[in-house]
Amino acid sequence: MADRFRGFLPVVVDVETGGFNSKTDALLEVAAVLLDINSDGVLERGETIRYHVKPFDGANIEAASIAVNGIDPYHPLRPAIDERDALQRTFREVRRAVRESRCSRAVLVGHNAHFDLGFLNAAVERSLIKRNPFHPFSCFDTATLCGVAFGQTVLARAAVAAGMAWDESQAHSASYDAEITADLFCEVVNRYRGIFETTWRNAPPQP
Repeated sequence: MADRFRGFLPVVVDVETGGFNSKTDALLEVAAVLLDINSDGVLERGETIRYHVKPFDGANIEAASIAVNGIDPYHPLRPAIDERDALQRTFREVRRAVRESRCSRAVLVGHNAHFDLGFLNAAVERSLIKRNPFHPFSCFDTATLCGVAFGQTVLARAAVAAGMAWDESQAHSASYDAEITADLFCEVVNRYRGIFETTWRNAPPQP
């Protein structure tokens, strides 16, 4: 893994939110999917980490966003935790994966990745978290990758174009969207595995 992505560990992240403004709108769900490379060099989806998140004090929640993701942020049976707790638990597992893969840092993979990275960074700032394992601005965007590989940029359409099943009833759940995004990322990376391995073998040694 460390050789494949220049020392970065790709981790797929999806968030569900109360709107589009990362500074003012609530973070409501976060999911992170770890990736592995098997003995044949094939990238595979690994463990999924997921949490329901309590809106931070003063958070804005747009009715239009709730209508899409179907989340009731204040439902009494919703097993939500504070966003600082959710991030710290997620980051703990990501840091472990970074160590085990001998990588230097995690890089976020997302579908329209800068949206997820923006909400993640804003929550880190609010929570005063010092040890964020993710690169602060670099990311892999599967909307772009799927546009190249499958001619589709919408997550559902890209999944179908790649030959995957799509369950609309589970869509807009952070864990489901993150797992589909992870499968798409693996599919695209694995399609280019032969080209990468040939280039990597023939590349001159790094200074």
